[in-house]
Amino acid sequence: MKRSRTSLVHQAAYALRHPDRIAPHLRRLARDTWFRLRAHDHVDYYRAVMRSDTARDPAGAVGSHNHRRWLALGRMQFDYLVEHGLKPDCRMLEIGCGNLRAGRLFIGYLFTGNYYGIDISPDILLAAQDTIDKHALQDKLPYLAPVRDLRFAFLPDEHFDVVHAHSVFSHSPIEVIEECFAHVGRIMKPDGWFDFTFDRTEGKEHHVLREDFYYRTETLVELARRYGLKATFMDDWEQSPHKQSKIRITRR
Repeated sequence: MKRSRTSLVHQAAYALRHPDRIAPHLRRLARDTWFRLRAHDHVDYYRAVMRSDTARDPAGAVGSHNHRRWLALGRMQFDYLVEHGLKPDCRMLEIGCGNLRAGRLFIGYLFTGNYYGIDISPDILLAAQDTIDKHALQDKLPYLAPVRDLRFAFLPDEHFDVVHAHSVFSHSPIEVIEECFAHVGRIMKPDGWFDFTFDRTEGKEHHVLREDFYYRTETLVELARRYGLKATFMDDWEQSPHKQSKIRITRR
């Protein structure tokens, strides 16, 4: 069972087990507090977080502590989607594409021009351009765009076979997730699907420093239902080494 990381018992136990992490946590708390005080909304706040993290380490900004881990997490995402329906002729939208940890594999696999990547962070998209160059993917014509919300207003109706968001909703308050659910059905083909990961809790829903958000599965399933979407918990993903859980969304 995944319990609340905000409880005093959890925090005290964690500090006793990892005393070396107390100082970095306090630095992060001070930085995030400063960013929140200056931000207009969550997207503005998290864009500042990503700017700071990307300046320090583009791989670390997307949750990979070293290049080997970056490669492994990208491969894990890619293999799962290919095993679960992704074909080369699919049009794919990756929300929160980051520096193309998995995107570089999707770009190489899909037909030319079929990969679209969006992110709220212009800084991480510059790192994504470096990834395209490093892996010689220019001829596949990937489309990359910065966004300020998840309304997808600049994208056409029923265009994408596959929408993918890895480690995006784990950093999103519920109103951002709801905005996505309200609009993602419009850009999906009738038989398309949308896979996303999230930090799952079986207890009280909570957040840590407004960066990491924990949700109950039934909360997200019900929220999707309100917007005419069917949400299916992907049980086999739980066998993966990744700590987040996964849901697949389809149009009703």
